[in-house]
Amino acid sequence: MKIEQDRIKSVQRALMVIFFAQGVAALSWMPRIPEFIENLGVSKEVWGTLIGLGGIGAIIPLIFTNRLVQRFGTSPIIRTTSIAMIGLFMALPYPTQWWLFLVLHFSLSFVLSVFNIALNSQAVVFQTSIKKVLLASFHGAWSIGAASSAAITSLVAVFTPLKIQMLVIPLFVLVLFIWAGKQLLTEKEDSHFKEKPKEKAPSWRKSPAYLWLLSVGLFAGMWPELVVMDWSSVYSREVLDLDPARAAWPYTVFVAAMIIGRFSITRLTVKYSINRLSQIGGLFGTLAMALAIFTSSTLAQTNQSLALFSLCFFFAIAGIGIASMVPSFYSAAGHISKMPTPAALSRMALFSSVVVIFARMLMGSLTERFGLPLAMIFPIVMFFAAALISAAVANRNKRLEQEQAIAYPPTSPVATIDVAN
Repeated sequence: MKIEQDRIKSVQRALMVIFFAQGVAALSWMPRIPEFIENLGVSKEVWGTLIGLGGIGAIIPLIFTNRLVQRFGTSPIIRTTSIAMIGLFMALPYPTQWWLFLVLHFSLSFVLSVFNIALNSQAVVFQTSIKKVLLASFHGAWSIGAASSAAITSLVAVFTPLKIQMLVIPLFVLVLFIWAGKQLLTEKEDSHFKEKPKEKAPSWRKSPAYLWLLSVGLFAGMWPELVVMDWSSVYSREVLDLDPARAAWPYTVFVAAMIIGRFSITRLTVKYSINRLSQIGGLFGTLAMALAIFTSSTLAQTNQSLALFSLCFFFAIAGIGIASMVPSFYSAAGHISKMPTPAALSRMALFSSVVVIFARMLMGSLTERFGLPLAMIFPIVMFFAAALISAAVANRNKRLEQEQAIAYPPTSPVATIDVAN
């Protein structure tokens, strides 16, 4: 159904606010991960296992949320899960036993996944209705919220107890969710109620080899970003011996650079293939990330401030380099013949989600056994692998990319997801 002109601005504003608020919530606890580890009294290996197993909760909704959306629409799901999400964020600092934290983290991952699928599905429907690509700006709003949250958390960490912070920030986010939730698409405006069954995708066993290449590339391209999110504050505290306020700077710089990179994609893809951008960004990003770890860990022994500057400087380059990774592999899914793009995206997302669980466990184990500087070789190698796969994808799709350089949204296009087949 066509959306009335006076509703377009209000819906667009509501989606921008919700994406921003989700970014704030998602990063509200990340800079203070060392305190969570201390509260639980676990090793880094166990911590890696906890966040890995907790991530399984994000996979389950991929199976049924599509049908849930078709039954109830996106707006009611967004409003309901946003409240549940805030309650779980508030509860995170309280467990002192690992199994209870695991239950909370699993539940939070589950709710976040349902929320994210519904939110991105509404964004896709909205931009299709008004015939204007807006996913880049929506995902950019998420990144701005994440960077803002990391920066604020680092500033208040010195004098604010963890439990107070995890009460105030989620309550602020809840206010934004409630206000913006009232302006989302109505039942009549949401086309999910009228969606027709899509073309049936081939079985997993018969999935094209090219799909598996893109799936591996997607994991390799997102893994360095996840590692920086999970471990940068721990690295800053333990390797550079920084206070909690400055320990969040590297991740904040990384995300800010990634924001700049993602908002630049639309302009750059007019002239260059997005997969070629991903290849070049991956090569420079790999080198920058390696230099970030090598120089900062070396300088930390003699000059703490210079070590922090080095880490932030090279993380900025790595952030710009990784900006196009995930969007490029999702965009390339449009070139898979004999397979609907939504089905390809779903399988890529499911594959990467499963691999991330084991990768997080491995990262925790590597950190415990060899220390963070050496463990960071894992994401650096994956960064380089993603660059190589991007090069292969760019070469394969050279002709099509030149003809359709701006045919795909310049950010991760999350369609309505169904992996039941």
